[in-house]
Amino acid sequence: MKMAPMPLSLFFLFLFTSLFSIQAHSQLITSSPSLPSPLAPALFVIGDSTVDCGTNNHLLTLARADRPPYGRDFDTGLPTGRFSNGRVVVDYLAVHLGLPFVRPYLGLNGKVEELVQGVNYASAGAGVIFASGSDLGMHISLKKQMQQISDTYERLELGLGEVAAADLFAKSVFYISIGTNDFIHYYFRNTTSVRSLYLPWEFNQLLVETIQHELKNLYNLNVRKVVIMGVAPIGCSPHYLWEYNSVYGECVEEINNMIVQLNFAMIYMVHKLNMELDGAMFTFCDVFEASMDILRNRDRYGFLSTTDACCGMGKYGGMIMCLFPEMACKNATNHVWWDEYHPTDAVNRILADNVWSSKHAEMCYPMNLQNMTTNKT
Repeated sequence: MKMAPMPLSLFFLFLFTSLFSIQAHSQLITSSPSLPSPLAPALFVIGDSTVDCGTNNHLLTLARADRPPYGRDFDTGLPTGRFSNGRVVVDYLAVHLGLPFVRPYLGLNGKVEELVQGVNYASAGAGVIFASGSDLGMHISLKKQMQQISDTYERLELGLGEVAAADLFAKSVFYISIGTNDFIHYYFRNTTSVRSLYLPWEFNQLLVETIQHELKNLYNLNVRKVVIMGVAPIGCSPHYLWEYNSVYGECVEEINNMIVQLNFAMIYMVHKLNMELDGAMFTFCDVFEASMDILRNRDRYGFLSTTDACCGMGKYGGMIMCLFPEMACKNATNHVWWDEYHPTDAVNRILADNVWSSKHAEMCYPMNLQNMTTNKT
C-alpha cells in the first residue's frame, strides 16, 4: 500500500515554512489558569503526534504543527506544535490534575525547577517500532523517549536527592499515547516488507511485548501510576476514507479490526502487569471504543461531520495534511476530525473527560485517572 505523495511544490513550501517558524510559540503557554491544589506532583507524557506539544518544532521533519491554522483555537490562538486546532488530551488532563500545561523536553534547559511538575517527551511520527515514521523525517522514538525519562530521573536525583526523586516518580502520573504510526507509517505502508514477515496478530504481539518491556522499565524507575492509551479508529480517519475510496464514509474494517485486536491484547497485558508488579496502578484507556461512541452518536455530542477533516484537501479532506489557513473550515467545534488523522479540540476534551472521570463513557480499565489519583480502586 502506498501513501499519496505530496506535490513537490507543496513539499518545499511546507519545509520552508516549518524551518523558519517561530520556535517561541511552543513556549507561550506553560500554565493553565486558576489551578486547584495538584492531585499529583507531576505529569509526564510519552507518545506521538496525539500528544506532541512542541517537540518536533525543534526537529527537521515534515511532521510539524508549528504554523497556522494549527493552534488557532488554542489558549493563545497561536500554533505551538500541537496537532490540533486547540488543546490535546493531556492539556485537559493537566487542568484536572491541577498542574500547568506540560512543556516539551527539547524546549527545556534541564534545570530541576523545569522538571518537577512534569515533562512532555512525545514526538510526532514516533512509534513503538523504532523505524515507524522515518519517512517523515526526524523524530524522537519510543526508545529514545525512555532514555530521556531516565536522564530526567538522574537530574532529579542530583537536584532533589535519591529519596525525593523516587517519591516524585512514584506519585506522578505517566501518560503513554503511542502506536498509531506503527500502522500508518509502517505496517500498512509495508515498510521493509513487514507484512510478509508478520501476520496482523503477530505484529500486534510485537507491539504489546515492546510496550510491556518499557512499562517494566518505568516501574524500575519507581513509576507506579501509568495511563496507557490504546489506538484510535484510524480506519475511520479522513485519510483512509479517501485512500480506500469510501463511498458513504464507511470505515475501513481491515484497519479497524487490527486495532481492536491490539487494544484487546493491551488490556490483558496491563491487567497482567498489575497482578505481577507490587504497587503498580496501570490503567488502559480504550480510545477506539470511546471514539466510536462519538462517531455513532454524533448528535448527542454535537457534531455535524464525522467523516470530513476540518482542514485538508481532496475527498473527506484526507488527501494531504493541513498546510494553510485557507484549507480549514470556519468552525471546527462541529467536526470530529481536524486534519487527515487527528481529532479536533472538541473531541480531545470529550476523551479527556472520559479518561479523567468516565464522564461520557467508561473507557479506562481497571480505573479512571480520578480514581487513580485519589487511590480508589
